[in-house]
Amino acid sequence: MLDQLRALVRDIADFPSEGILFRDITPLLGDAAGLAMAVELMANPWRNDPPDIIVGAESRGFIFGTAIARALNRGFVPIRKPGKLPGVVHRATYELEYGTDELQLHADSIKPGQRVLIVDDLIATGGTLEASRDLVTATGAQIAGFSVLIELVDLDGRARLDPLHVHSVLTY
Repeated sequence: MLDQLRALVRDIADFPSEGILFRDITPLLGDAAGLAMAVELMANPWRNDPPDIIVGAESRGFIFGTAIARALNRGFVPIRKPGKLPGVVHRATYELEYGTDELQLHADSIKPGQRVLIVDDLIATGGTLEASRDLVTATGAQIAGFSVLIELVDLDGRARLDPLHVHSVLTY
């Protein structure tokens, strides 16, 4: 099963910059069975104790986050790039393996005390998920855990999220 998913992930060297090996999930997204399998495997750890709401960071976190929200019968809250959300927002700046970026979350999108599952396509250095965690906790919510399709274990992004539960489907 995991070998079938792994076969749908394409490696692209030197993207988005030299020295980066990009794990392209476009073929997986275009394969109905592969996409369905990925979503199920990402959602399964939370079926017996589902979170109150699902959060996903722009943009690939939207793809998996909304699908997992549907699978768990929960709502979805987007974390966006700057300038995309009207109203009052929380902000978090973070480092990528190839630069820096900022994420924003509507300040009133999650209620204090809600249990939140944070979803993304990949964990590398952990910067995006760490920023997402900081945004969610700024609302007073609790982190139920993280679910990602791919984990790049050599970059040890999981350590930045310790002691919270990180579920990854494929590891490289």
